[in-house]
Amino acid sequence: MNESTMIQLRNVEKCFKTKAGFTYVLRQITLDIAEGEFITIMGPSGAGKSTLLGILGMYDHTWEGEFLFSEQPVHRLNPKQRSVLNKRFVGFVFQQFHLLDDLTVAENLDIPLSYRDVKRSERQALVADALDRFNIVGKKDLFPSQLSGGQQQLVAVARAIIAKPKLLLADEPTGNLHSEQGRDIMELFKKLNQQGTTIVQVTHSETNAAYGHRIVKLKDGWLVKD
Repeated sequence: MNESTMIQLRNVEKCFKTKAGFTYVLRQITLDIAEGEFITIMGPSGAGKSTLLGILGMYDHTWEGEFLFSEQPVHRLNPKQRSVLNKRFVGFVFQQFHLLDDLTVAENLDIPLSYRDVKRSERQALVADALDRFNIVGKKDLFPSQLSGGQQQLVAVARAIIAKPKLLLADEPTGNLHSEQGRDIMELFKKLNQQGTTIVQVTHSETNAAYGHRIVKLKDGWLVKD
């Protein structure tokens, strides 16, 4: 196996049980992602893009096949062990933000740092930095429900990158932003990628896709050959 391969998926499949039998959301996904790559997953709605991202992020545990993450066999780990890997290495921008409603903006940003043995004083400095970088200093004591969709999206992106994850996963990361903010986020991703962060994004936007190195297309749960 190549030193620099971060992710290896082999015949990964996911299905749901329905009255009619099993419905497959992903079929025989075999994919390698190198460390430092910037990959875009594209495809029509319902193609399985978000599902694949959830598996890569180790949030989804009900799938079959093999998944190696930096040589760790994720398919052999229990959900608790997967969660440890996720917290140490993965940043995730969810489509629905997933901010914690009962925490302020600043507290939401602190959470990923609290998983990574970062000293409290250092955490405060990193949170202050992120608030500044995303122009949300004035929002730090507000709760997610007090923010607009665009502001929540900025907080979600800030939270995903604050602990400098090795792998950044982003599901429509600019969906709620006006075009200038969206461009800023993509430029930021590009910079993070140049500094070594591996990025996998799901997007419908050709403009956003152009920031990546290659496009992986999904259709009806299958990988479509380029």
